[in-house]
Amino acid sequence: MAFPERFSNLPDYAFPRLRKLLDHHAPGGAPIAMTIGEPRHPMPDFVGPILAANLDGFAVYPNNDGTPELLAAISAWIGRRYGVTLAAENLMVLNGTREGLFNALVALSPETKRGKKPVVLMPNPFYQVYAVAALTVGADPVYVPATAATGFLPDYAALPADVLDRVTVAYICSPANPQGAVASRDYWANLLALAEKHDFTVFADECYSEIWRIAAPVGVLDVAQATGTNPERVFSFHSLSKRSNLPGLRSGFVAGGRAGIAQIRKLRSFAGAPLPQPIQAVSAAAWADEAHVDASRALYQEKFNTAAEVFAGLQGFQVPEGGFFLWLPVEDGETAALTLWQKTGVRVLPGAYLSRDVNGDNPGKAYIRVALVAPKEEMQRGLVQLRDCLYG
Repeated sequence: MAFPERFSNLPDYAFPRLRKLLDHHAPGGAPIAMTIGEPRHPMPDFVGPILAANLDGFAVYPNNDGTPELLAAISAWIGRRYGVTLAAENLMVLNGTREGLFNALVALSPETKRGKKPVVLMPNPFYQVYAVAALTVGADPVYVPATAATGFLPDYAALPADVLDRVTVAYICSPANPQGAVASRDYWANLLALAEKHDFTVFADECYSEIWRIAAPVGVLDVAQATGTNPERVFSFHSLSKRSNLPGLRSGFVAGGRAGIAQIRKLRSFAGAPLPQPIQAVSAAAWADEAHVDASRALYQEKFNTAAEVFAGLQGFQVPEGGFFLWLPVEDGETAALTLWQKTGVRVLPGAYLSRDVNGDNPGKAYIRVALVAPKEEMQRGLVQLRDCLYG
């Protein structure tokens, strides 16, 4: 049986690759998982009661676009958070951001641009769904280094004009996964101006926006409104997975121009899986409540402080501005991850598994990603073991 060629060069996903690397070796101590970005703070206490009160919603087909109550809650949150007023027609409910980041490209990226094969830009390293989406729509994924030299955000403006003229969509993640860098107001404004100049759309993956160390990150919707950017040029993706410690809820949204949202909704009506009604009820409550978000953020801020103490003086170490990962410099990420597992039982992710080789260079090769999601004491124990093993 023949399979599609477009996915033939995809590497194994990061976590199966990690299992192949580590699982046939015995851990050097009690295992401590610091690999996957799965929040382990308490979920909001209202989840169970609201779910129970809405169980009969499982007996009906869900609302494709989002219930009026959920769309109103999302719109109100955007207004509080970014000072931007959006109608329901500017919103689409998602099964988490990964589904949306994929399907939005399918819905909005044209087959050609100026008679040529389209290009989709993405940072390198990056959230792997960006590349799969680009390959699905027949575009050339262009991996743009997001390294210390560029503030761990991609410098799309440095690309040749003939490449930029073929771009249909540029993905950007802020706070960045895995580096924790946050796009400034000027960064967003410059990117939007570049998009206007070369006629492409920005997909802003902002699912870590509510986990920050010092100040709330500026959002693309805020900057787009301030700069008068065409609303159809900007789509922002958010999720309850990180914000509300509800990764299993699989609930998020995309906000953007009405015409683009209509296209995404149309695709969902043919080929998507709407969010079940009880899940939409829980989601509406989660977007309306900030107390649980503030409490969780305070725990992450304590963890940032702990990490800063543990790695004080380590050359190349930076406390992230947002998100909940450390991006730690090593000589070789795979070697470091294997050594750490065999000697201590601490499990981390090689940075190369989140990046692609471009002209023989992989910008994640000399890093490991460390997730700060475990309870504070367990996390601190893991960080100390990591420091002593790899940097002692």
